[in-house]
Amino acid sequence: MIKFTDEQSMLLETAADFCRNHGPIEKVRASLDADDIDRGLWQEMSDLGWLGINVPEEYGGLGLDISSIVPVVESMGRYLLGSPYVSSVLVAECLASCGSDSQRSEWLPKIVAGTIGTFALTEEDGSWVLDDIEAVGTVSDQTLHLTGTKMFVTDADVADLIIASVKIDGAVRLVLIERNQIPPGNLSREVVIDQTRRSFRLNLDGIEISASQVLAGSDLKAIELNSMLMLCAEMSGGLTGVLQVIVEYLNTRKAFNRLIGSYQSLKHPSADIVLSLEAAKSHLYYAATLVSDGDDNAETAIRMAKAQASEAFAFAGDRAVQFHGGFGFTFECDAQLFLRRALWCQYQHGDENYHCRLLEPLLLDQAV
Repeated sequence: MIKFTDEQSMLLETAADFCRNHGPIEKVRASLDADDIDRGLWQEMSDLGWLGINVPEEYGGLGLDISSIVPVVESMGRYLLGSPYVSSVLVAECLASCGSDSQRSEWLPKIVAGTIGTFALTEEDGSWVLDDIEAVGTVSDQTLHLTGTKMFVTDADVADLIIASVKIDGAVRLVLIERNQIPPGNLSREVVIDQTRRSFRLNLDGIEISASQVLAGSDLKAIELNSMLMLCAEMSGGLTGVLQVIVEYLNTRKAFNRLIGSYQSLKHPSADIVLSLEAAKSHLYYAATLVSDGDDNAETAIRMAKAQASEAFAFAGDRAVQFHGGFGFTFECDAQLFLRRALWCQYQHGDENYHCRLLEPLLLDQAV
């Protein structure tokens, strides 16, 4: 069980209130086709200090670890709040661990103040193995010439910096690309299943950056595990949100003069969803605790949390749609938004089958 510090408890309470007040489903729907993020919402997050939670104090942050962000992301997931928050805090985490002194000094204070960051790690083949890439960086006279294509680059059109993975002299490295270094036309909006995500395709061809924009380190495994921890937080929150949609409908809709929630065929799967939610929270906060403690078993816990939550959230979203009958298959049904979020999260960084295969050697090695 995770042990909350005073700061973490305050974050949990503040995040729950903030997301409840700023996340009505009507506002979420209104933002689906927007050309920009909600700048007012983003400024409020910055004013609350959320962008500096995991940034070292010397750069203007709170100096907490990445696990302290879990309650914030979980609350956002419950109300389907779409923003560049997760990508920005993960970029800050990457810069803090992999960036040079000058890169940290330049960018971390800016992120704390509201600068938006994101990652460009996935390519056209959709491989979940982050170092399985074809993008290339060629060095010439202290200039790095990039080629390749990146997919699922969230909020790329508003990001002030993008950290991309490329091969330089055969080795996978991370490079920092600033917004003004991306030629017009190199970004194109993608159609993805979760419309609360603003996802883009980034063409690296023609982008030239300074060789000094190559990060000192390239810990892709840390990026993957931290990203999965945030996805698990989103899915745990999403499970809570979709369960609320289900319960409200079961206690409202009638069939044959009885509330449909009184029928066993709907009671039993609803009970399964409640149990899966408790399991998801337990896995999530156990993993967060191990990350906070620097425990070597953190990877195992995160992969277990991702596998369990991926299956549970997708099932809950599917049941929510089915319970609503014909209306559930229309876009006007709120259950649709949760199912789409579930399917996006399920296949980011690997689905449950993928992680179960990776868990086999991890668990067997521990048992020996």
